[in-house]
Amino acid sequence: MKVKQAKSIYQIKISLIGAKPPIWRTILVPDNLKLTAFHDVIQAAIGWTDSHLHQFIANNVFYGIPDDEFGMEIEDESKYKLSQLLKKEKDSIKYEYDFGDSWEHKILLEKILPFDAKTALPVCLKGKRACPPEDCGGIWGYEELLQTISDPNHPEHEEMLEWLGGEFDPEEFDLEEINEDLAEYCR
Repeated sequence: MKVKQAKSIYQIKISLIGAKPPIWRTILVPDNLKLTAFHDVIQAAIGWTDSHLHQFIANNVFYGIPDDEFGMEIEDESKYKLSQLLKKEKDSIKYEYDFGDSWEHKILLEKILPFDAKTALPVCLKGKRACPPEDCGGIWGYEELLQTISDPNHPEHEEMLEWLGGEFDPEEFDLEEINEDLAEYCR
C-alpha cells in the first residue's frame, strides 16, 4: 500500500450501525488512502468477504464503482482519497456493504496523527465482537440468527448451525488474525 505521500495518519473507528451490543474496529490508515483501498481495509478489518457491492456516502454524495446498469448516480471511488471526505477530527461518513442486507457502517475520524514511516499501515488497534455471517439478512436477520442458535429448542437451531458450518461465537474478536488479514489483503 502506497503511503509515501501521506501527510498524516488517520485513526478511524468503524462501527456497524444498529448492532447491539456494538461491533466495531479502531484502525490506523494513511490520510491519502484511495477509497478503493479503504474499502479493502474495511473488508479485512470487519471480517467481510468482499462478496457484494458497496458504497461510501458523504454529504449526500455516493462513491463506489460506477455501473450504468445500476441506474444511479455514483462518483467513481477510485478518483477520491479518504482525506477528501474526512477532513477534520470527528468528521464521519457512511459505508454500506451488500445492498440486499444493507450493512451500514459509521466511519468516524477519531484522531489525525503525525505521519510516521515506521508505523505499519493499515493496522487494527482494537475492536469488539465478531463480524456477522455474510447473507444472514442484515442487522435484523443477524439478531434473529443469534436467538436461533442460542436456543437448542428452537425449531431451526440445527439448520442454522449447519448453515454456519458449526459453531459461531458472536463475542469472538481476534486482533492478531485481523492484522494478518490486513497485511495479506491490503499490502
